[in-house]
Amino acid sequence: MKIDVYNSKRETVGSVDLSDDVFGGRVKTDLIWEAVVQENAAERRGTHATKNRALVSGSGKKPWRQKGTGRARVGEIRNPLWRKGGTVFGPQPRSYEYELPRKVKLGALRAAIAQKVKDGAVMVVDKLEAGAERKTKETAAMFETLGAKGKTLVIDVKHEDGFMRTARNLAGVRLVVSSRVTARDVIDTNSVIVTREALEKLQASLG
Repeated sequence: MKIDVYNSKRETVGSVDLSDDVFGGRVKTDLIWEAVVQENAAERRGTHATKNRALVSGSGKKPWRQKGTGRARVGEIRNPLWRKGGTVFGPQPRSYEYELPRKVKLGALRAAIAQKVKDGAVMVVDKLEAGAERKTKETAAMFETLGAKGKTLVIDVKHEDGFMRTARNLAGVRLVVSSRVTARDVIDTNSVIVTREALEKLQASLG
């Protein structure tokens, strides 16, 4: 499979080969789902908490004697069975983070990129640099010329400082280096702009 490489003016300047062994075949959406759920879980704050009988306010004195009153026995008004009592087995602060096998993460990223390629949402460029004036409007115009709409993921081996400064304030644009990109980054976008060098490195690491 070949995919065209463009410059900033959307002029074809070459092509790059995509391995069918890497990006061909069935897209394994189950791997994408696992990777997205794992990344979402890792970002959960986990600060939820409830008060147990030791933490709610109230006396620890026994309300009445154990026997002889005809009423049910009770030890304190903070009893979980009583109104305003403590909560039994309520949520407590914890981390939801867990790890996935490396092969699952790589398989999910491979599947996510393959899906975007099939959808025609991947644009390969020779390089990404700021314009002569180093203005955000120049970078915005370049994205419009390349056909990027909505959420746009921009992948490079290392983003040029000038380009990063002009692109980071654009709404919906996210800059990620190829060594840190994840399946969630790719699948949660409308357009993917990737440099030739970054795509070749991704293909080598995912092969």
